[in-house]
Amino acid sequence: MTDLSPAAQAVWNAANNSSAYGPEDCLNEARQIAAAALRAAASQLTSAKSSDALRAIAAELEGHG
Repeated sequence: MTDLSPAAQAVWNAANNSSAYGPEDCLNEARQIAAAALRAAASQLTSAKSSDALRAIAAELEGHG
């Protein structure tokens, strides 16, 4: 398992705490949902730096697991 950055870990933890499944459950889609939410939020930001940061966290979450 790959270590996550602190920002990605915070999103991962928040998503898993909101999921009905455990973090290791094969049915848990919290990671994909969190990544999609971050990408949607990034598309609404006017700051390229902020949106790039959110997209980077989303990409990290998508590559984790």
